[in-house]
Amino acid sequence: MKKVLAITGIVILVVVIVIACIPFFIDANSFKPTLETDLTSALGRPVQIGNIKLSVWSGSVAVDNVAIADDPAFSSQPFLTAQELKAGVALMPLIFSKRLQVLSFTIEDPQVSLVRSASGTWNFSSLGRKSPKLQPANSSSAPADISVQKLDLTNGKMTVTEPGGKTRTYDGVNLVAENVSYTSEFPFQFSANTPGDGTIKLTGQAGPVNETDAAATPLHAKIDVSHFDLASTGFVDPSTGLGGIVDFTGNVDSDGKLIDSHGSVTANSLKLTAGASPSTVPVDVDYETTYDPKSETGSLKEGTVHVGKAVANLSGTYNASGAVASVDMRLVGQGMSVPDLEGVLPAVGVKLPSGASLQSGTLDTTLAISGPVDKLVITGPVDLSNAKMAGFSLKGALGALSAFSGLGGSSGSDTDIQTLKGDVRVDPSGQQVTNLDAVVPAIGTVTGSGNATAAGDLDCKMVAALAGAGGVVTSVLGGGSKGIPFLIKGTTSHPVFQPDMADMAKGFLNTGKTGAGATKGAAGTAAGAAAGALGGIFGRKKTQ
Repeated sequence: MKKVLAITGIVILVVVIVIACIPFFIDANSFKPTLETDLTSALGRPVQIGNIKLSVWSGSVAVDNVAIADDPAFSSQPFLTAQELKAGVALMPLIFSKRLQVLSFTIEDPQVSLVRSASGTWNFSSLGRKSPKLQPANSSSAPADISVQKLDLTNGKMTVTEPGGKTRTYDGVNLVAENVSYTSEFPFQFSANTPGDGTIKLTGQAGPVNETDAAATPLHAKIDVSHFDLASTGFVDPSTGLGGIVDFTGNVDSDGKLIDSHGSVTANSLKLTAGASPSTVPVDVDYETTYDPKSETGSLKEGTVHVGKAVANLSGTYNASGAVASVDMRLVGQGMSVPDLEGVLPAVGVKLPSGASLQSGTLDTTLAISGPVDKLVITGPVDLSNAKMAGFSLKGALGALSAFSGLGGSSGSDTDIQTLKGDVRVDPSGQQVTNLDAVVPAIGTVTGSGNATAAGDLDCKMVAALAGAGGVVTSVLGGGSKGIPFLIKGTTSHPVFQPDMADMAKGFLNTGKTGAGATKGAAGTAAGAAAGALGGIFGRKKTQ
Protein backbone atom coordinates (compact mmCIF):
# COMPACT_ATOMS: atom_id res chain seq x y z
CA MET A 1 0.00 0.00 0.00
CA LYS A 2 2.80 2.34 0.87
CA LYS A 3 4.43 1.55 -2.48
CA VAL A 4 1.24 2.44 -4.36
CA LEU A 5 0.94 5.73 -2.48
CA ALA A 6 4.58 6.53 -3.19
CA ILE A 7 4.18 5.86 -6.91
CA THR A 8 0.98 7.98 -6.99
CA GLY A 9 2.77 10.81 -5.25
CA ILE A 10 5.65 10.66 -7.72
CA VAL A 11 3.24 10.75 -10.68
CA ILE A 12 1.42 13.75 -9.25
CA LEU A 13 4.73 15.50 -8.63
CA VAL A 14 5.86 14.86 -12.22
CA VAL A 15 2.56 16.19 -13.59
CA VAL A 16 2.86 19.31 -11.45
CA ILE A 17 6.41 19.87 -12.63
CA VAL A 18 5.42 19.36 -16.28
CA ILE A 19 2.53 21.80 -15.98
CA ALA A 20 4.71 24.32 -14.18
CA CYS A 21 7.28 24.10 -16.98
CA ILE A 22 4.80 24.43 -19.86
CA PRO A 23 4.95 28.26 -19.98
CA PHE A 24 8.73 27.98 -20.49
CA PHE A 25 8.27 25.72 -23.51
CA ILE A 26 5.19 27.37 -25.03
CA ASP A 27 5.44 30.95 -26.21
CA ALA A 28 1.86 32.22 -25.76
CA ASN A 29 2.51 35.15 -28.10
CA SER A 30 3.12 32.66 -30.91
CA PHE A 31 -0.66 32.21 -30.98
CA LYS A 32 -1.25 35.94 -31.51
CA PRO A 33 -1.46 35.92 -35.34
CA THR A 34 -3.72 32.87 -35.31
CA LEU A 35 -5.99 34.28 -32.60
CA GLU A 36 -6.29 37.67 -34.33
CA THR A 37 -7.03 36.00 -37.67
CA ASP A 38 -9.66 33.64 -36.30
CA LEU A 39 -11.38 36.34 -34.22
CA THR A 40 -11.40 38.62 -37.27
CA SER A 41 -12.90 35.86 -39.38
CA ALA A 42 -15.56 35.02 -36.78
CA LEU A 43 -16.63 38.62 -36.06
CA GLY A 44 -16.30 39.97 -39.60
CA ARG A 45 -14.33 42.86 -38.13
CA PRO A 46 -10.57 43.46 -37.80
CA VAL A 47 -9.44 42.48 -34.32
CA GLN A 48 -6.18 43.58 -32.73
CA ILE A 49 -4.69 42.23 -29.52
CA GLY A 50 -1.60 42.99 -27.44
CA ASN A 51 0.58 40.76 -25.31
CA ILE A 52 -0.62 37.24 -24.43
CA LYS A 53 0.09 35.62 -21.07
CA LEU A 54 -0.49 31.93 -20.38
CA SER A 55 -1.80 30.64 -17.04
CA VAL A 56 -1.81 26.86 -17.17
CA TRP A 57 -3.13 26.46 -13.64
CA SER A 58 -6.33 28.34 -14.46
CA GLY A 59 -6.46 27.02 -18.00
CA SER A 60 -6.59 30.49 -19.50
CA VAL A 61 -4.68 33.06 -21.48
CA ALA A 62 -4.81 36.77 -20.72
CA VAL A 63 -4.75 39.16 -23.67
CA ASP A 64 -3.91 42.85 -23.25
CA ASN A 65 -5.30 45.81 -25.24
CA VAL A 66 -8.12 44.23 -27.22
CA ALA A 67 -9.74 46.32 -29.96
CA ILE A 68 -12.58 45.29 -32.28
CA ALA A 69 -13.08 47.63 -35.22
CA ASP A 70 -16.40 49.29 -35.99
CA ASP A 71 -18.33 48.90 -39.21
CA PRO A 72 -16.53 51.39 -41.52
CA ALA A 73 -19.92 52.71 -42.63
CA PHE A 74 -20.36 54.09 -39.11
CA SER A 75 -17.01 55.01 -37.64
CA SER A 76 -13.26 54.63 -37.87
CA GLN A 77 -13.09 54.37 -34.08
CA PRO A 78 -13.21 50.92 -32.38
CA PHE A 79 -16.54 49.26 -31.71
CA LEU A 80 -15.12 47.66 -28.54
CA THR A 81 -11.97 48.19 -26.53
CA ALA A 82 -10.80 46.44 -23.37
CA GLN A 83 -7.65 46.54 -21.31
CA GLU A 84 -7.73 42.79 -20.81
CA LEU A 85 -9.47 39.72 -22.19
CA LYS A 86 -9.19 36.32 -20.57
CA ALA A 87 -9.76 33.25 -22.71
CA GLY A 88 -10.41 29.86 -21.22
CA VAL A 89 -8.55 27.21 -23.22
CA ALA A 90 -8.53 23.41 -23.47
CA LEU A 91 -5.32 22.17 -21.80
CA MET A 92 -4.84 18.83 -23.60
CA PRO A 93 -4.66 20.24 -27.16
CA LEU A 94 -2.43 23.02 -25.83
CA ILE A 95 -0.02 20.64 -24.05
CA PHE A 96 0.25 17.86 -26.61
CA SER A 97 -0.25 19.61 -29.95
CA LYS A 98 0.26 23.27 -29.10
CA ARG A 99 -3.18 23.94 -30.53
CA LEU A 100 -5.17 26.84 -29.04
CA GLN A 101 -8.76 25.74 -28.48
CA VAL A 102 -10.73 28.63 -26.95
CA LEU A 103 -13.62 27.61 -24.70
CA SER A 104 -14.67 30.92 -23.15
CA PHE A 105 -14.07 34.66 -23.16
CA THR A 106 -14.14 37.03 -20.20
CA ILE A 107 -13.87 40.69 -21.11
CA GLU A 108 -13.34 43.04 -18.18
CA ASP A 109 -14.17 46.78 -18.19
CA PRO A 110 -14.90 47.01 -21.92
CA GLN A 111 -15.92 50.22 -23.68
CA VAL A 112 -18.65 49.58 -26.27
CA SER A 113 -19.98 52.08 -28.81
CA LEU A 114 -23.44 51.45 -30.30
CA VAL A 115 -24.52 53.71 -33.16
CA ARG A 116 -27.88 53.85 -34.96
CA SER A 117 -28.04 55.40 -38.42
CA ALA A 118 -30.85 57.58 -39.77
CA SER A 119 -32.15 54.52 -41.65
CA GLY A 120 -32.49 52.59 -38.38
CA THR A 121 -29.52 50.26 -38.92
CA TRP A 122 -27.24 49.55 -35.96
CA ASN A 123 -23.46 49.34 -36.22
CA PHE A 124 -23.49 45.91 -34.57
CA SER A 125 -25.76 44.52 -37.29
CA SER A 126 -22.77 43.44 -39.39
CA LEU A 127 -21.03 41.59 -36.54
CA GLY A 128 -20.35 38.04 -37.67
CA ARG A 129 -21.09 38.84 -41.29
CA LYS A 130 -18.54 37.07 -43.47
CA SER A 131 -16.27 39.30 -45.53
CA PRO A 132 -13.95 37.84 -48.20
CA LYS A 133 -11.32 40.43 -47.31
CA LEU A 134 -11.28 39.23 -43.72
CA GLN A 135 -11.17 35.46 -44.34
CA PRO A 136 -7.92 33.79 -43.25
CA ALA A 137 -5.47 32.96 -46.01
CA ASN A 138 -4.44 29.36 -46.56
CA SER A 139 -1.99 28.46 -43.87
CA SER A 140 -0.38 25.32 -42.52
CA SER A 141 -1.23 26.41 -38.98
CA ALA A 142 -4.35 24.81 -37.57
CA PRO A 143 -7.22 27.26 -37.07
CA ALA A 144 -8.37 27.92 -33.52
CA ASP A 145 -11.68 26.50 -32.40
CA ILE A 146 -13.53 29.65 -31.35
CA SER A 147 -16.93 28.14 -30.64
CA VAL A 148 -17.70 29.88 -27.34
CA GLN A 149 -18.98 27.81 -24.45
CA LYS A 150 -19.23 30.95 -22.30
CA LEU A 151 -18.99 34.66 -23.01
CA ASP A 152 -18.70 36.90 -19.97
CA LEU A 153 -18.59 40.69 -20.30
CA THR A 154 -18.24 42.44 -16.95
CA ASN A 155 -18.44 46.02 -15.68
CA GLY A 156 -18.63 47.52 -19.14
CA LYS A 157 -19.52 51.00 -20.32
CA MET A 158 -21.85 51.37 -23.29
CA THR A 159 -22.42 54.58 -25.26
CA VAL A 160 -25.48 54.72 -27.51
CA THR A 161 -25.49 57.34 -30.28
CA GLU A 162 -28.76 58.17 -32.04
CA PRO A 163 -29.24 60.03 -35.34
CA GLY A 164 -28.37 63.69 -34.87
CA GLY A 165 -25.56 62.90 -32.45
CA LYS A 166 -27.64 62.48 -29.29
CA THR A 167 -25.87 60.08 -26.92
CA ARG A 168 -26.78 58.04 -23.86
CA THR A 169 -24.29 56.29 -21.61
CA TYR A 170 -24.89 53.14 -19.58
CA ASP A 171 -22.38 51.78 -17.08
CA GLY A 172 -22.21 48.59 -15.05
CA VAL A 173 -22.91 46.64 -18.23
CA ASN A 174 -22.75 42.86 -17.71
CA LEU A 175 -23.47 40.09 -20.21
CA VAL A 176 -23.24 36.34 -19.69
CA ALA A 177 -24.03 33.99 -22.60
CA GLU A 178 -23.41 30.27 -22.76
CA ASN A 179 -22.91 27.97 -25.77
CA VAL A 180 -23.07 30.88 -28.20
CA SER A 181 -23.84 29.41 -31.60
CA TYR A 182 -24.79 30.29 -35.14
CA THR A 183 -27.00 27.20 -35.30
CA SER A 184 -28.98 27.02 -32.05
CA GLU A 185 -30.45 29.02 -29.20
CA PHE A 186 -28.33 29.92 -26.20
CA PRO A 187 -29.20 31.34 -22.76
CA PHE A 188 -28.07 34.83 -21.76
CA GLN A 189 -28.33 37.40 -18.99
CA PHE A 190 -27.84 41.12 -19.52
CA SER A 191 -27.89 44.00 -17.05
CA ALA A 192 -26.91 47.68 -17.08
CA ASN A 193 -27.27 50.87 -15.06
CA THR A 194 -29.13 53.71 -16.74
CA PRO A 195 -28.55 57.43 -16.21
CA GLY A 196 -30.50 58.59 -13.17
CA ASP A 197 -29.77 55.50 -11.04
CA GLY A 198 -32.00 53.12 -12.98
CA THR A 199 -31.39 49.52 -14.01
CA ILE A 200 -32.23 47.26 -16.97
CA LYS A 201 -32.21 43.46 -16.80
CA LEU A 202 -32.92 40.90 -19.54
CA THR A 203 -32.92 37.13 -19.04
CA GLY A 204 -33.79 34.61 -21.71
CA GLN A 205 -32.79 32.79 -24.87
CA ALA A 206 -31.26 34.20 -28.05
CA GLY A 207 -30.17 32.69 -31.34
CA PRO A 208 -29.34 31.24 -33.66
CA VAL A 209 -27.21 34.31 -34.41
CA ASN A 210 -28.22 35.85 -37.72
CA GLU A 211 -25.01 35.93 -39.77
CA THR A 212 -26.38 38.58 -42.12
CA ASP A 213 -27.78 40.95 -39.50
CA ALA A 214 -26.92 40.36 -35.84
CA ALA A 215 -29.71 42.77 -34.85
CA ALA A 216 -32.20 40.33 -36.40
CA THR A 217 -31.21 37.45 -34.10
CA PRO A 218 -34.33 35.80 -32.59
CA LEU A 219 -34.89 36.61 -28.93
CA HIS A 220 -37.19 35.46 -26.13
CA ALA A 221 -36.61 37.23 -22.85
CA LYS A 222 -38.07 38.70 -19.70
CA ILE A 223 -37.26 42.35 -19.17
CA ASP A 224 -37.23 44.33 -15.94
CA VAL A 225 -36.64 48.08 -15.91
CA SER A 226 -36.43 49.97 -12.63
CA HIS A 227 -36.35 53.73 -11.99
CA PHE A 228 -35.94 54.68 -15.65
CA ASP A 229 -35.73 58.49 -15.68
CA LEU A 230 -37.16 59.75 -19.00
CA ALA A 231 -35.38 63.09 -18.82
CA SER A 232 -31.91 62.06 -17.63
CA THR A 233 -31.64 59.05 -19.96
CA GLY A 234 -31.62 61.34 -23.00
CA PHE A 235 -34.65 59.85 -24.73
CA VAL A 236 -36.25 63.29 -24.66
CA ASP A 237 -34.88 66.80 -24.33
CA PRO A 238 -35.38 67.85 -20.69
CA SER A 239 -36.14 71.40 -21.84
CA THR A 240 -39.39 70.17 -23.40
CA GLY A 241 -40.82 69.47 -19.95
CA LEU A 242 -41.54 65.80 -20.65
CA GLY A 243 -40.43 63.57 -17.80
CA GLY A 244 -41.19 60.88 -15.30
CA ILE A 245 -39.81 57.80 -13.56
CA VAL A 246 -40.80 54.52 -15.23
CA ASP A 247 -40.78 50.95 -13.90
CA PHE A 248 -41.46 48.20 -16.40
CA THR A 249 -41.86 44.41 -16.29
CA GLY A 250 -42.70 42.37 -19.34
CA ASN A 251 -41.75 39.83 -21.99
CA VAL A 252 -40.08 40.39 -25.34
CA ASP A 253 -40.34 37.88 -28.20
CA SER A 254 -38.67 38.40 -31.57
CA ASP A 255 -38.50 36.11 -34.60
CA GLY A 256 -35.84 38.36 -36.11
CA LYS A 257 -38.41 40.33 -38.11
CA LEU A 258 -41.07 41.54 -35.67
CA ILE A 259 -40.83 42.15 -31.93
CA ASP A 260 -43.86 41.37 -29.78
CA SER A 261 -43.99 42.59 -26.21
CA HIS A 262 -46.51 42.59 -23.39
CA GLY A 263 -46.28 43.65 -19.79
CA SER A 264 -46.98 46.40 -17.28
CA VAL A 265 -45.59 49.93 -16.98
CA THR A 266 -45.82 52.20 -13.95
CA ALA A 267 -45.01 55.90 -14.38
CA ASN A 268 -44.46 58.17 -11.38
CA SER A 269 -43.99 61.96 -11.36
CA LEU A 270 -45.19 62.01 -14.97
CA LYS A 271 -45.03 65.23 -17.02
CA LEU A 272 -46.43 65.35 -20.57
CA THR A 273 -46.18 69.00 -21.59
CA ALA A 274 -43.98 72.03 -21.12
CA GLY A 275 -44.76 73.92 -17.93
CA ALA A 276 -46.48 70.89 -16.40
CA SER A 277 -45.94 69.76 -12.83
CA PRO A 278 -45.25 66.12 -11.90
CA SER A 279 -48.28 63.93 -11.33
CA THR A 280 -48.85 63.11 -7.69
CA VAL A 281 -50.25 59.62 -8.34
CA PRO A 282 -48.85 56.69 -10.36
CA VAL A 283 -50.14 55.89 -13.85
CA ASP A 284 -50.22 52.15 -14.61
CA VAL A 285 -50.48 50.74 -18.13
CA ASP A 286 -51.01 47.10 -19.12
CA TYR A 287 -49.98 46.81 -22.75
CA GLU A 288 -49.43 44.56 -25.76
CA THR A 289 -47.50 45.88 -28.74
CA THR A 290 -45.83 44.82 -32.00
CA TYR A 291 -42.74 46.59 -33.35
CA ASP A 292 -41.01 46.38 -36.75
CA PRO A 293 -37.31 47.16 -36.21
CA LYS A 294 -36.70 47.68 -39.93
CA SER A 295 -39.24 50.49 -40.35
CA GLU A 296 -38.96 51.41 -36.65
CA THR A 297 -42.74 51.55 -36.40
CA GLY A 298 -45.15 49.74 -34.15
CA SER A 299 -48.74 49.41 -33.04
CA LEU A 300 -50.20 49.36 -29.56
CA LYS A 301 -52.75 46.57 -29.84
CA GLU A 302 -53.89 46.88 -26.25
CA GLY A 303 -53.25 49.49 -23.61
CA THR A 304 -55.28 49.69 -20.42
CA VAL A 305 -54.50 52.80 -18.40
CA HIS A 306 -55.19 52.80 -14.65
CA VAL A 307 -55.17 55.91 -12.47
CA GLY A 308 -56.50 54.68 -9.16
CA LYS A 309 -59.96 53.32 -9.95
CA ALA A 310 -60.22 55.32 -13.17
CA VAL A 311 -59.67 53.17 -16.27
CA ALA A 312 -59.18 54.19 -19.93
CA ASN A 313 -58.19 52.34 -23.09
CA LEU A 314 -55.21 53.47 -25.17
CA SER A 315 -54.51 52.30 -28.73
CA GLY A 316 -52.74 53.49 -31.88
CA THR A 317 -49.36 53.54 -33.59
CA TYR A 318 -45.87 54.91 -32.92
CA ASN A 319 -42.82 55.72 -35.02
CA ALA A 320 -39.27 55.71 -33.67
CA SER A 321 -37.48 56.41 -36.96
CA GLY A 322 -36.93 60.11 -36.33
CA ALA A 323 -34.67 61.91 -33.92
CA VAL A 324 -37.62 61.86 -31.50
CA ALA A 325 -40.27 59.14 -31.42
CA SER A 326 -43.78 60.19 -32.46
CA VAL A 327 -47.20 58.71 -31.68
CA ASP A 328 -50.72 58.66 -33.09
CA MET A 329 -52.88 57.38 -30.25
CA ARG A 330 -56.47 57.42 -29.04
CA LEU A 331 -57.49 57.42 -25.37
CA VAL A 332 -61.08 56.50 -24.50
CA GLY A 333 -62.43 56.67 -20.96
CA GLN A 334 -65.99 56.28 -19.74
CA GLY A 335 -67.28 56.97 -16.24
CA MET A 336 -63.80 57.64 -14.86
CA SER A 337 -63.60 58.67 -11.21
CA VAL A 338 -62.68 62.36 -11.10
CA PRO A 339 -61.12 62.33 -7.59
CA ASP A 340 -58.75 59.59 -8.79
CA LEU A 341 -57.83 61.62 -11.87
CA GLU A 342 -57.05 64.80 -9.91
CA GLY A 343 -53.48 63.67 -9.17
CA VAL A 344 -52.63 63.27 -12.85
CA LEU A 345 -54.04 66.63 -14.02
CA PRO A 346 -50.77 68.49 -13.29
CA ALA A 347 -49.01 66.21 -15.82
CA VAL A 348 -50.91 67.92 -18.66
CA GLY A 349 -50.58 71.39 -17.15
CA VAL A 350 -54.02 71.56 -15.53
CA LYS A 351 -53.92 73.23 -12.11
CA LEU A 352 -56.85 73.74 -9.79
CA PRO A 353 -57.30 77.01 -7.89
CA SER A 354 -55.22 77.19 -4.75
CA GLY A 355 -56.79 75.14 -1.95
CA ALA A 356 -59.32 73.44 -4.24
CA SER A 357 -59.81 69.70 -4.69
CA LEU A 358 -62.16 67.43 -6.63
CA GLN A 359 -64.26 65.29 -4.30
CA SER A 360 -66.75 63.62 -6.63
CA GLY A 361 -67.79 63.27 -10.24
CA THR A 362 -67.26 61.16 -13.34
CA LEU A 363 -65.55 61.98 -16.63
CA ASP A 364 -66.13 60.72 -20.17
CA THR A 365 -63.62 61.57 -22.86
CA THR A 366 -62.17 60.53 -26.21
CA LEU A 367 -58.78 62.12 -26.75
CA ALA A 368 -56.46 62.08 -29.77
CA ILE A 369 -52.78 62.08 -28.75
CA SER A 370 -50.39 62.82 -31.60
CA GLY A 371 -47.02 64.26 -32.55
CA PRO A 372 -43.45 63.87 -31.27
CA VAL A 373 -43.41 62.63 -27.69
CA ASP A 374 -41.65 65.79 -26.56
CA LYS A 375 -44.27 68.02 -28.23
CA LEU A 376 -47.50 66.11 -27.77
CA VAL A 377 -50.82 67.54 -28.92
CA ILE A 378 -53.87 66.23 -27.05
CA THR A 379 -57.34 67.11 -28.38
CA GLY A 380 -60.92 65.97 -27.87
CA PRO A 381 -64.18 66.44 -25.97
CA VAL A 382 -64.60 66.09 -22.22
CA ASP A 383 -67.87 65.50 -20.38
CA LEU A 384 -67.90 65.99 -16.61
CA SER A 385 -70.92 65.04 -14.51
CA ASN A 386 -72.03 65.44 -10.89
CA ALA A 387 -68.73 66.88 -9.68
CA LYS A 388 -67.90 68.80 -6.52
CA MET A 389 -64.92 71.14 -6.27
CA ALA A 390 -64.23 71.61 -2.58
CA GLY A 391 -62.41 74.69 -1.30
CA PHE A 392 -63.48 76.95 -4.18
CA SER A 393 -66.77 78.85 -4.63
CA LEU A 394 -67.42 79.94 -8.20
CA LYS A 395 -70.47 81.89 -7.02
CA GLY A 396 -68.35 83.84 -4.57
CA ALA A 397 -65.58 84.36 -7.11
CA LEU A 398 -67.97 85.93 -9.63
CA GLY A 399 -68.74 88.78 -7.24
CA ALA A 400 -71.92 90.17 -5.72
CA LEU A 401 -74.21 88.19 -8.02
CA SER A 402 -76.62 87.74 -5.13
CA ALA A 403 -77.87 91.22 -6.06
CA PHE A 404 -79.82 89.49 -8.79
CA SER A 405 -83.20 88.15 -7.85
CA GLY A 406 -83.18 84.42 -7.18
CA LEU A 407 -79.48 84.02 -6.31
CA GLY A 408 -79.57 84.86 -2.60
CA GLY A 409 -78.05 82.82 0.19
CA SER A 410 -74.43 82.30 1.02
CA SER A 411 -71.99 81.29 -1.63
CA GLY A 412 -70.46 78.58 0.59
CA SER A 413 -66.93 77.30 0.10
CA ASP A 414 -67.56 74.62 -2.55
CA THR A 415 -68.84 74.47 -6.12
CA ASP A 416 -71.22 71.78 -7.37
CA ILE A 417 -71.02 71.14 -11.11
CA GLN A 418 -74.01 69.33 -12.55
CA THR A 419 -72.48 69.03 -16.03
CA LEU A 420 -69.49 70.50 -17.82
CA LYS A 421 -68.80 69.88 -21.50
CA GLY A 422 -66.17 71.29 -23.80
CA ASP A 423 -63.50 70.64 -26.41
CA VAL A 424 -59.96 70.71 -25.06
CA ARG A 425 -56.57 71.06 -26.68
CA VAL A 426 -53.29 70.61 -24.80
CA ASP A 427 -50.03 71.37 -26.59
CA PRO A 428 -46.61 72.78 -25.66
CA SER A 429 -48.03 76.31 -25.63
CA GLY A 430 -50.67 75.52 -23.01
CA GLN A 431 -54.32 74.49 -22.80
CA GLN A 432 -57.35 75.74 -24.69
CA VAL A 433 -61.04 75.07 -24.06
CA THR A 434 -63.75 75.88 -26.60
CA ASN A 435 -67.52 75.31 -26.69
CA LEU A 436 -67.58 75.26 -22.89
CA ASP A 437 -71.05 74.66 -21.45
CA ALA A 438 -71.34 74.14 -17.69
CA VAL A 439 -74.39 73.91 -15.45
CA VAL A 440 -73.58 75.12 -11.93
CA PRO A 441 -76.77 74.94 -9.81
CA ALA A 442 -75.75 77.80 -7.50
CA ILE A 443 -75.33 80.15 -10.46
CA GLY A 444 -76.91 78.87 -13.64
CA THR A 445 -75.26 78.10 -16.96
CA VAL A 446 -71.73 79.23 -17.84
CA THR A 447 -70.58 79.17 -21.47
CA GLY A 448 -67.55 80.42 -23.34
CA SER A 449 -63.94 79.58 -24.16
CA GLY A 450 -60.51 80.18 -22.70
CA ASN A 451 -56.77 79.67 -22.81
CA ALA A 452 -54.14 78.86 -20.21
CA THR A 453 -50.51 79.30 -21.21
CA ALA A 454 -47.80 76.82 -20.31
CA ALA A 455 -46.90 79.21 -17.48
CA GLY A 456 -50.48 79.06 -16.17
CA ASP A 457 -51.67 82.52 -17.26
CA LEU A 458 -55.44 82.67 -17.92
CA ASP A 459 -57.35 84.44 -20.69
CA CYS A 460 -60.98 83.29 -20.67
CA LYS A 461 -64.12 84.91 -22.04
CA MET A 462 -67.34 83.68 -20.41
CA VAL A 463 -71.05 84.36 -20.11
CA ALA A 464 -73.09 83.46 -17.01
CA ALA A 465 -76.79 82.89 -17.63
CA LEU A 466 -77.83 83.43 -14.02
CA ALA A 467 -80.53 81.30 -12.48
CA GLY A 468 -83.60 83.38 -11.58
CA ALA A 469 -82.03 86.62 -12.84
CA GLY A 470 -83.69 86.94 -16.22
CA GLY A 471 -85.71 90.09 -15.45
CA VAL A 472 -82.81 92.11 -14.10
CA VAL A 473 -80.43 90.91 -16.82
CA THR A 474 -82.94 91.87 -19.47
CA SER A 475 -83.49 95.35 -18.00
CA VAL A 476 -79.77 95.96 -17.70
CA LEU A 477 -78.29 94.35 -20.83
CA GLY A 478 -81.27 94.33 -23.13
CA GLY A 479 -83.86 91.82 -24.24
CA GLY A 480 -81.40 89.97 -26.46
CA SER A 481 -78.87 89.29 -23.72
CA LYS A 482 -78.12 85.68 -22.77
CA GLY A 483 -76.41 86.51 -19.51
CA ILE A 484 -73.66 88.43 -17.78
CA PRO A 485 -70.36 88.53 -19.73
CA PHE A 486 -67.20 88.22 -17.64
CA LEU A 487 -63.47 87.52 -18.01
CA ILE A 488 -61.13 85.23 -16.10
CA LYS A 489 -57.57 86.54 -15.83
CA GLY A 490 -54.75 85.84 -13.41
CA THR A 491 -53.36 82.30 -13.17
CA THR A 492 -54.78 78.82 -12.81
CA SER A 493 -53.78 78.80 -9.15
CA HIS A 494 -55.16 82.30 -8.50
CA PRO A 495 -57.86 83.18 -11.05
CA VAL A 496 -59.20 86.75 -11.18
CA PHE A 497 -62.87 87.24 -12.21
CA GLN A 498 -63.90 90.61 -13.64
CA PRO A 499 -66.76 92.03 -15.73
CA ASP A 500 -66.38 92.14 -19.50
CA MET A 501 -67.17 95.88 -19.79
CA ALA A 502 -66.78 95.90 -23.59
CA ASP A 503 -69.53 93.32 -24.08
CA MET A 504 -71.68 95.05 -21.47
CA ALA A 505 -71.34 98.34 -23.31
CA LYS A 506 -72.54 96.67 -26.49
CA GLY A 507 -75.58 95.45 -24.56
CA PHE A 508 -76.29 98.95 -23.28
CA LEU A 509 -76.18 100.41 -26.79
CA ASN A 510 -78.38 97.66 -28.16
CA THR A 511 -80.90 98.42 -25.41
CA GLY A 512 -81.03 102.08 -26.46
CA LYS A 513 -81.59 101.14 -30.11
CA THR A 514 -84.56 98.81 -29.56
CA GLY A 515 -87.95 100.03 -30.77
CA ALA A 516 -88.89 102.34 -33.63
CA GLY A 517 -88.92 105.47 -31.47
CA ALA A 518 -85.62 104.93 -29.71
CA THR A 519 -83.49 108.01 -29.17
CA LYS A 520 -80.00 108.77 -27.99
CA GLY A 521 -81.52 109.96 -24.74
CA ALA A 522 -83.12 106.58 -24.22
CA ALA A 523 -79.78 104.91 -24.82
CA GLY A 524 -78.14 107.16 -22.26
CA THR A 525 -80.87 106.42 -19.73
CA ALA A 526 -80.44 102.67 -20.25
CA ALA A 527 -76.69 102.93 -19.91
CA GLY A 528 -76.98 104.92 -16.73
CA ALA A 529 -79.38 102.42 -15.22
CA ALA A 530 -77.13 99.56 -16.22
CA ALA A 531 -74.07 101.23 -14.73
CA GLY A 532 -75.85 101.69 -11.43
CA ALA A 533 -76.99 98.10 -11.29
CA LEU A 534 -73.61 96.65 -12.34
CA GLY A 535 -71.84 98.84 -9.82
CA GLY A 536 -73.40 96.70 -7.14
CA ILE A 537 -72.70 93.45 -8.94
CA PHE A 538 -69.05 93.92 -9.99
CA GLY A 539 -68.07 96.49 -7.43
CA ARG A 540 -64.64 94.86 -7.11
CA LYS A 541 -62.53 92.05 -8.53
CA LYS A 542 -62.81 88.73 -6.76
CA THR A 543 -59.98 86.28 -6.42
CA GLN A 544 -59.71 82.83 -4.93
